[in-house]
Amino acid sequence: MAEKLLASATEATRYQREWFQGLRESAAAGGPLALVNADAPQEIFRAMGIPYVVNQWWASVVAAKRMAPHNLELLRERGYPDHTEQYSSISLASLFGPEPHHTPWGGLPRPTIVLAETVGDGGRKIFDVWGSQPGITYYALESAAENTVPVNWWELMPHDWEKAVGTARLDLMVAELENLVRYLETTTGQVFSERALRRVLDLVNEQAEWNRRTRDLIARTTPSPLAVTDSIPSVMIPQWHRGTEWARDAARLFYEEVEARVQAGAAVCENERARLMWIGRGLWYDMDFYRRFEQRHGAVFVWSMYLAIAADGYPRYGDDPLRTLAARFASFHDQLYMPPWSSEWYVKEAKLHRVDGVVHLVSDDARGSYFTNRALRAAGIPVYELHADNVDTRSYQDSTERALEDWLEREVLRR
Repeated sequence: MAEKLLASATEATRYQREWFQGLRESAAAGGPLALVNADAPQEIFRAMGIPYVVNQWWASVVAAKRMAPHNLELLRERGYPDHTEQYSSISLASLFGPEPHHTPWGGLPRPTIVLAETVGDGGRKIFDVWGSQPGITYYALESAAENTVPVNWWELMPHDWEKAVGTARLDLMVAELENLVRYLETTTGQVFSERALRRVLDLVNEQAEWNRRTRDLIARTTPSPLAVTDSIPSVMIPQWHRGTEWARDAARLFYEEVEARVQAGAAVCENERARLMWIGRGLWYDMDFYRRFEQRHGAVFVWSMYLAIAADGYPRYGDDPLRTLAARFASFHDQLYMPPWSSEWYVKEAKLHRVDGVVHLVSDDARGSYFTNRALRAAGIPVYELHADNVDTRSYQDSTERALEDWLEREVLRR
């Protein structure tokens, strides 16, 4: 792995290991534990003091340790598919007792509740399996849609989210959150406090504003002051702890480090020849992938969705805390994957960061990639479709990188 340039990235990783050990100890002592999807309203658990672990974060750790193939094999041995929704299903293998040398950080503790939206048939069935296990409850949130698509949703979302999301969608999610609170109070003995939730939401907004400053600073700085391999852990680990003072302060440290590098004229690649955008989830089993293009071609990945969605997708201000929280997640999936929500946003971000080309990781679950790529190309931005899964190494061919390098030389560097 390439050496991290930022202390914030190193500190976030250290903190996450320490936190996870405490999580394991709490679960071993019989305390409640939630497994939640990345796009679920985790702030409810934060406000109620209920520990939780993010499903896709765990999958990224398993993949980074090159342990995903064994975990997928455990699913296959039990008759479950190992070739679809791998990012969401890898954690499920923890139910079947992978050996210590096939699981990182001591292994994923057994949750008492799993929380996810019902996005897609495969995702729903994964969580149905969780819910069929003794002592585990699957709490499902509906995934609603709205006929009216807002223009420039990223400008509306912080304050005018009722207009952007739609009243009916918000009404539904608020009702579901109220029911979730009742369930958690009944089953855990923890008490929900609106005051505590307000404090959590205030801290999340502060964290998001720091992330926005960092995103904008990187966007206007050439050559790029850092690599995405630094920005991803610096922004995403605190994201899983949002609503805490540590996460807010970590976001501020991230900004201050990037600002110091910009003021010092530091560059991740002195001979930067091209700025690239990476659309899709992180390629967790090969994070050095991004750095190799700097070293070989002077092509720097300056953008990933993680910092960008942290800047545009999370800030919400309002007087009603449950409705404000609902506004953060009722359309979260749309913002990243559903055109024209997603396609217009990616074009906006590509222009903001002045990218010369886009590499789009496209898995079997395409999620609107055709329309996103069409919109980018219509804006005059070359796009390369990299067909692979972000955690399943079997999907990545040896020839993939060579083909990408050929495209880079032909379509981007020679323009």
